Amino acid sequence: MTATDRPEDYRKIWKSKPILRVVYTDFYRRIAERLADGTTLEIGGGSGNLKAFAPSVISSDVTGAPWLDMVCDAQSLPIRSGCLANIVMVDVLHHVERPVRLLREAVRTLRPGGRVVLCEPAITPVSYPFYCWFHSEPVDMSADPLSDGPLDPNRSAWTANQAIPSLIFGRKRQVFADTFPELALIEVARFSFLAYPGSGGFRSWSLIPVGIARGVLKVEWAVRRQFGPIAAFRMLVTIEKRQS
Repeated sequence: MTATDRPEDYRKIWKSKPILRVVYTDFYRRIAERLADGTTLEIGGGSGNLKAFAPSVISSDVTGAPWLDMVCDAQSLPIRSGCLANIVMVDVLHHVERPVRLLREAVRTLRPGGRVVLCEPAITPVSYPFYCWFHSEPVDMSADPLSDGPLDPNRSAWTANQAIPSLIFGRKRQVFADTFPELALIEVARFSFLAYPGSGGFRSWSLIPVGIARGVLKVEWAVRRQFGPIAAFRMLVTIEKRQS
């Protein structure tokens, strides 16, 4: 699969796999509940499904597709300063070469009180073996997630390190706070224990019957505080630009 046809492939799988829609609908619904009123930019829009839950979304990606509104690099957004109410990302941050640049762009383009809401892999004692052994993207917990430097023009947009979100909002949380005093970390919810890995994601297989998926998701969210730090596969992060 190439980078140019990947959005189309994601969309085909989305339409043909009911349990995938159930799991990601749960993600999108929780994201929509956390958005401030106003214009929302979705980075890494991919299959373009968030608009069903947040109609004001401007959907973007690094490659074009008919259902996307714009093509752009998250590290240099073609957006005026202070005009966005929200930036939303689902499985995007761990693909960005320099997350520090993306976060600087968030500071620049968000209005005071605006939010970044993102859903990403969570690296926990239970999820770590799964992501290391059964997922195609690497997990490097030794990386410096907020380092800066020149961008590699030959780097693929699909290059990834699934550890990046867990590092920024976990082990390196204080570094994030010191680097971006304009941004307040409102929530880091670690959730999803069976439904997401059991669904198979965008792969063809699934281990969870679609008929029980909604019930499983509801229970998982209810026990996230007790079991999330140990067993979560996903994290939902809400960041807010401070008023002053």
